[in-house]
Amino acid sequence: MTAPSLPLSVKYFHVLLGLSAIACLLLLILHLCLGSVALTPKEVLAALFNQPAEVLHRQIVWDLRLPRALIALLCGAMLGLAGAILQSITQNPLAEPGLTGTTSGGVLLVVFWLTFAPQAMQLGSILPLIALVGGLAASGLVYTLSRQRDHSNPLYLILNGVIVSTFLQSLTSLFLLVKQQSLGMILLWLIGSLNGRVWVHWNAILPWSLVALPLGLASAGIANVLHLGDDMAVGLGLPVEKARAGLFLVAAMMSAIAVSVVGAVGFIGLIGPHIARQLVGLDARRVFPLSALLTTLLLLTADLVAQALIIQVGSVRSGLPVGAVTALLGAPFFLYLVLRKI
Repeated sequence: MTAPSLPLSVKYFHVLLGLSAIACLLLLILHLCLGSVALTPKEVLAALFNQPAEVLHRQIVWDLRLPRALIALLCGAMLGLAGAILQSITQNPLAEPGLTGTTSGGVLLVVFWLTFAPQAMQLGSILPLIALVGGLAASGLVYTLSRQRDHSNPLYLILNGVIVSTFLQSLTSLFLLVKQQSLGMILLWLIGSLNGRVWVHWNAILPWSLVALPLGLASAGIANVLHLGDDMAVGLGLPVEKARAGLFLVAAMMSAIAVSVVGAVGFIGLIGPHIARQLVGLDARRVFPLSALLTTLLLLTADLVAQALIIQVGSVRSGLPVGAVTALLGAPFFLYLVLRKI
């Protein structure tokens, strides 16, 4: 009896990973070309190497488009990897950063901070730390509520995450109703937006991501053992509670870091990991890196669509916030996953 042949996406996983990375690079270049002032790839390359055809080209590429595209790339990778980790440890395909309290906790604390220190929106350097504190506090509460007889229940992680997220979102809404003078400044950030993101925001999240992303990718082996079930994992010598708490912490860290800069971009951490799992199976060693790349592709694409859809806010014309586009894509996808399970 011959063993079943592997799917092509698994057999040629490294090719798939390489093609996804190339697609990310192409979308990054497209980001630098498109905008209110269209540039050719040749003009973009000239500007990148400080030999622009016009001085304005260098300012457009270096000061406006490149940091925005790089932030989309980095935050997409973190949200995708965080979603893949959460889906793995809860064994729930509907798990994503927005359903575990992390996003809502980070949003709430940053809204407090921006309301009383609005200059922080421009400085950016303190926001990852503020969001990290809020996200970790919320995820810590979810994890604590999910513990039963000294061990956590993966199902309760999701249920309590939804409850805590809803409560924190309500607190955020009530706070903004009381402080309506801050609503205009924070609204686009609450929806999720890459508008106005510059180098200071990139510099703020880069050190954190250099720690969080390698930790997340390196945890794939632990996630695979947890996927076997608690009893089997204990039999293999894995301290299940410490492992699950550690993975939950890493996912919360990446989610909070991304939220601190791009805001509450919804569903993006659900779609990418789900597609990755459909392509390469359940092995976290393949799912985790592919999830990061596919979610980056989705966020870069959504941001291109958002920039193309111009809206008028008072006397100002700007693109849609990227969170509005991901919500339009993600809500039907979420409904599809729910109906598919019935």
